[in-house]
Amino acid sequence: MFGLLNQPYPLDDSSVRQLRKAALIGLFVGLFLLVFQPFGLNSWETSSKAIKILGFGLVTFVITSVNFVLLPRVTPRLFAEERWTVGREITLVMANILLIALANRLYLAWLLDSKEVSSISWGGMILVTFLVGFFPVVGLVLLSYITQLKKYSNAAATIPIHAQGADSVPPAEVPTAPSAQLAGKTVTLIADNEKDTLTVMSDDLLYIESSDNYCTIVHLKNAQAVKPLLRSSLSRLEKQIGNPHIVRCHRSYVVNLDRVERITGNAQGYKLHLGGGQSVVPVARQYNETIIAELKAL
Repeated sequence: MFGLLNQPYPLDDSSVRQLRKAALIGLFVGLFLLVFQPFGLNSWETSSKAIKILGFGLVTFVITSVNFVLLPRVTPRLFAEERWTVGREITLVMANILLIALANRLYLAWLLDSKEVSSISWGGMILVTFLVGFFPVVGLVLLSYITQLKKYSNAAATIPIHAQGADSVPPAEVPTAPSAQLAGKTVTLIADNEKDTLTVMSDDLLYIESSDNYCTIVHLKNAQAVKPLLRSSLSRLEKQIGNPHIVRCHRSYVVNLDRVERITGNAQGYKLHLGGGQSVVPVARQYNETIIAELKAL
C-alpha cells in the first residue's frame, strides 16, 4: 500500500481548470445544502435563508481556490510535479475537505448566535466530514491513477522510435550521431549577459533543462554527457535553436527528438529516454499530441 502511495501522480497546474473545479465544487455544496437542508437547516428560521445557505458554497469555493490555485503558486517547490505522488494528492484533497468543514463551521457560527451554534459539535462535524470524505477521495484518486497509468503506458508501447540504435543497441554502444539531417550543424546558445556562449553540434545536444534563472545544457562531448550552465530563460534559448527536431516538450525542458531512444509512460504522462537510458525527460500533457506526432514523423 505504501508503495502505491509513493507512485507518481499527475498534477494539474492550470489555474483556469482549477478555478473551474473550485466553482463546481462550491456550487454543488451550496445547492446540496439548499435542497436537502441537513444539520437542522430545515428548521432554521431566518431572513434571506437561501442566500445564507448558498454562502456555504461560496466558502467552499474560496477554500478550494486557495488550496488548489494560490498555494501551488506560493509554494511551487512543494507542488513540483516530479515529486507529486498518489499519497500527496490524497492528503491535499482530504486537507481541503477538512478545511472546508472548519471554514463552514466558522461561517455557521457567524450566522447563528452562540446558543444556537453551541449545539453543533466541532469535533463531531469534523469527524463526520472526514469519514464521509475519506473513502470516496481515496477511491477516486486511485481510479484516476490507474486510468492514467494504463493510458500512457499502453500508448507509449505503440509509438515507433526511429532514432538510430534505439531498442537494438546496448546503451554503451548508442551512436553519437542519430540523424544525417542534423549532422554537421551547430547550435550557438547565448546567455542573458550576451557574453557567455556555448556552441555544440546539433546531433550532440540531448536536452536543455531550466531551473530558476539558469539552464543546464546536456550534450555529448567525447561520447560522454556533460552539463554546462548558462544564465538564461529556457524560452530565450529555445528561440536561438532554430531546429525543428529540437523542441519544447515541457515548461522546464527542450529536447532533441532525434536523440530519443525509448518512450515509457506513467500516470503523469510520457517519459522520453535519452543518452543510453541515463536521462529521462518528461512530456507535459499540453505537448503530448505535437511531440508524439513529430516522433512518428521522424
